[in-house]
Amino acid sequence: MKETSAYSKRITIAIDGFSGCGKSTLAKDLAKRLNYVFIDSGAMYRGVTLYALEQGLISDKILDQAALINQLDKVDIDFSLNADESGRQHLLLNGRDVEREIRSMEVSNHVSIVAAVSEVRKKLVDLQRNMGANGGVVMDGRDIGSVVFPNAQLKFFVTARPEIRAARRKAELEEKGQYFSLEEITQNLQERDKLDTSRADSPLIQVPDAIVIDTSDHTRESQLEFALSKVRTV
Repeated sequence: MKETSAYSKRITIAIDGFSGCGKSTLAKDLAKRLNYVFIDSGAMYRGVTLYALEQGLISDKILDQAALINQLDKVDIDFSLNADESGRQHLLLNGRDVEREIRSMEVSNHVSIVAAVSEVRKKLVDLQRNMGANGGVVMDGRDIGSVVFPNAQLKFFVTARPEIRAARRKAELEEKGQYFSLEEITQNLQERDKLDTSRADSPLIQVPDAIVIDTSDHTRESQLEFALSKVRTV
């Protein structure tokens, strides 16, 4: 059921949070119900990370920042026009559909070091702002409410207990035929959390005006209904 008839304006909704908390699921579901555009900002950073890996710019978790910065003009990030059955628009890297590749554990293990590069962030933040300039957008990431859209009419910060996050990520990877232990996944999440919250440029923070949603004990439908109840108050 679409809900656009209930609203006279199309707002910007910013959703931030740690990896594996369900923020992308919530963002997709909100966008579908409101007939808004869903933008997965994390996929954009994953796309740049895949480019860096394919170009041999990362070795032993060390990124050649200077080389990546020098090649940023060669990195074109876009989304396919049509969403797949899950509601996700596929990421295009230089015109190539890389949606499956960017969800690999290899990319997950390196995306935070790429996302910490200021020049990468500037390029992608500019793209994100252009995509959401006219409202009617739900965007999720780690700096959406703090940096990309600080004036968003509605902001959420999504969290969940560590064991819940690890189990969800494990199931997500197994659906794609990728198998890792809970220990490996937990370590990856912990490393990403540390890097995301401690980087100098646009760290992951909970902004004061964000509404917190702990998805640990929510169903997919109950977290969506909670978020929609907040949309109705804007």
